[in-house]
Amino acid sequence: MTQAQTAVAADQPDRPAASDGNGYLHLLRLPGAARFCLAAAIGRTPMAMFGLGSVLLLRATTGQYGLAGTVAGAGSIGYAVCAPRIARLADRAGQRRVLRPLVAFFAVGTVVFVTCAQLRAPVWALVVTGTLAGSSMPSLGSMVRARWSHLLAGSPLLHSAFALESVADEMIFVAGPAVVTLLATKVLPAAGVLVAMLVCLAGTLLFAAQRSTEPPLAAPDAAVHQRGRSLPAAGLLTLVPGYLFLGAMFASIDLSTVDFAQIEGYKPVAGFILGTYALGSAIGGLWYGSRTWRAPLERRFLITLALTVAGVGTFWAQPSLLTLDVSMLAAGLTISPTLIAGFALTERQAPEPRRTEAMTWLSSAISVGVAIGSAASGHLVDAAGPRPGFALAAGCGVLAVTACLVGHRRLRATGGAGAAQWGDATS
Repeated sequence: MTQAQTAVAADQPDRPAASDGNGYLHLLRLPGAARFCLAAAIGRTPMAMFGLGSVLLLRATTGQYGLAGTVAGAGSIGYAVCAPRIARLADRAGQRRVLRPLVAFFAVGTVVFVTCAQLRAPVWALVVTGTLAGSSMPSLGSMVRARWSHLLAGSPLLHSAFALESVADEMIFVAGPAVVTLLATKVLPAAGVLVAMLVCLAGTLLFAAQRSTEPPLAAPDAAVHQRGRSLPAAGLLTLVPGYLFLGAMFASIDLSTVDFAQIEGYKPVAGFILGTYALGSAIGGLWYGSRTWRAPLERRFLITLALTVAGVGTFWAQPSLLTLDVSMLAAGLTISPTLIAGFALTERQAPEPRRTEAMTWLSSAISVGVAIGSAASGHLVDAAGPRPGFALAAGCGVLAVTACLVGHRRLRATGGAGAAQWGDATS
């Protein structure tokens, strides 16, 4: 047992759950927790900046949202394909050994992609370099949650730890879109992407250096046993389609908001409006993670998901940027609770040797959705403007709710379900 796990175990009789704001401070006081949590937050910066920064860069160099969305989507597809495999490798070989060469490749790939964009290279070159850069982006979100899962194994504090990470994600999305929009529109079109890459490089290397809290390697026999056509968690058959449609919804909202702000004559404000959406999510996540809930986890997931989509359904009718900003703040309140519950459902089902991989499946699903949503909404916004783009976002949200309602029974399974085979898990 590590020093941090000993501290958690000793604390259990006095703190059965984090029922107030002090629970977050308690988590960060655990040995090594604050360091790996902060480093992971810094290293995850590209998830809020890279896609939007790529769109703004390519929009400036090509003049087309459709092409920009397609290239950004190709990078998201590359990430979705590679991230689960990289996560499985991290479970077996260790996070540090995987992350250092990965982030170096990401940095080089990003520089090559930006160079091609600045030189107005052919479309195929933009797609190839954008895919290489996107596919090598480190998936620190799943790795930091795997650290919390190992550190707090069996503890009710894990609920608050996952909430803390979701809030960190949303705070990144509060600042990220605003920063990347200002850099791309007021400094250089490539500035947003390059700054995101540099911050990612620094944060990932800092995170990889935190060896005392790194989860143990999966035993070779366990890794072999889990290999093949098995899913890490049976509930992924429900959650992956739901998260895919959520990703498409988020991408459609991003592009539609940028175009809406441009039409109104305030394009740099788009990043701040998207930041307000994330701010609402952060507020909701802090409140959700500080409470002890009696309702079943799967029921909470479905309720918050439905509320998230209901809020998005109002965006297409907003008459101004001000009313859109207010509606985004309100609609964002249930995003973090939805994502927290989804990660917790997956963590509950996945066996420990594959927890990083299991949670990476959710990130990959969102990335595929972002790719689809970026391409579809990009062409739609080019042709018809932002309001049809917002309507597309609402439609994707409805599909997410439908997919999760249809497969909700799989979400009830607990530990051991992660070993289900594709064929067995579909019942």
